[in-house]
Amino acid sequence: MKIAIGIEYHGAYFQGWQSQPNGRGVQDALERAIALVTDEKVRLHAAGRTDSGVHALMQVAHFETTAQRPQTAWVRGTNAHLPPWVRVRWACEVADDFHARFSARARSYQYVLYNHAVAPASQHGRVGWYHRPLDIVPMQQAIQLLLGEHDFSAFRASECQASSPIRTMHQAEVKQQGQYIVFSFQANAFLQHQIRNVVGALVYVGQGKLDVSAFSALLQNKDRTLSPPTFMPDGLYFTGVTYDAAWQLPACEATWD
Repeated sequence: MKIAIGIEYHGAYFQGWQSQPNGRGVQDALERAIALVTDEKVRLHAAGRTDSGVHALMQVAHFETTAQRPQTAWVRGTNAHLPPWVRVRWACEVADDFHARFSARARSYQYVLYNHAVAPASQHGRVGWYHRPLDIVPMQQAIQLLLGEHDFSAFRASECQASSPIRTMHQAEVKQQGQYIVFSFQANAFLQHQIRNVVGALVYVGQGKLDVSAFSALLQNKDRTLSPPTFMPDGLYFTGVTYDAAWQLPACEATWD
């Protein structure tokens, strides 16, 4: 059978989603735990890969197994063998032609930035931080320029292996909640470091180093070397995946706020 699972994890404890030679990927921890439930090796396929230090409120993955287990075993049984910083939130049997990555229509992320003179202690590793005051208004104007289909080469990591830099952004917004600034994005897919590079440029806009027209020029010039540095991973959350309702999956979205 093929099983889909919804996953939450604290990225500071892992070297990204993907399996690592030292076994410190989120994928490694989950495959080890699931194997103890199935009594056989399994291979997980995720909706999207997250980098080292990046969190997930709702990652979706699937695996195949010959083991017959009650549905509760895939959640409670797997979690019993996991460290406390990663959890399976739900599990369900899916059709043979379902694929966590290729069946996905869109992915969603949020970046949470703590904007205060003093770095947070209780939220260390869970939020990004910038110490100078940021003006939210020009940031809100600039982020709207990302909506629609664009060549996002200006915000693409140099080591990105995607075959094309063109992506379609369905949602791009930023709002302030007290000392926190929350950036929300949804697109058909994302390039490596795309969101962290966008947030880095928007922080420049918020502090007045770039105006909205200069931000627009970055996007149009398609040159990563002209863009501000990549922002820290701490505040980035994979928040969900959009699938057709026909797959009958549990809720695949979870927001930070």
